[in-house]
Amino acid sequence: MFKNKHLIIALLIAPILSIIAYFGTDVALSEKPHAAQEGKSYKLAAKSNCRYTSGLCDMNNGEFKVQFRSEKRTAQSLDLSLKSAFPLEGVKLSLVAQQEQIAQPIDMQATDSSGKTWFISLPTSASEESWLRVAIQADGALYYGETQTPFVRYETLFTE
Repeated sequence: MFKNKHLIIALLIAPILSIIAYFGTDVALSEKPHAAQEGKSYKLAAKSNCRYTSGLCDMNNGEFKVQFRSEKRTAQSLDLSLKSAFPLEGVKLSLVAQQEQIAQPIDMQATDSSGKTWFISLPTSASEESWLRVAIQADGALYYGETQTPFVRYETLFTE
């Protein structure tokens, strides 16, 4: 079976051609990265730490990154801080009990003159499965996203 020179050449060339086709398809069909344009909206992706009781939630879109930190949680209020890599023009948040629910957004307050750290005290939602919605304006572009809120509880194996 392996005495046929055509079969041996085909077995050597086929993997090379498949690798070339894989990278060629990626180059031809992938979206080219571009800078955020003024007046456009971009969706923020919630990172995996938003799903766990870590006290932190990272959201990003390319180079644009923000991090929420649960500062204090009581039965009546939830204090959140936001840290950004870029200066922000404004941040609005809302906390809803269910994903389909609509709530009036509340403005976060900048805690420094650079516009990179923000703070808000929200009324605590009655639901354990509440959703945090965020809209951020930076350099004339709007960034928006949502995530569930198990991250607001900071629990580790060391706290047991």
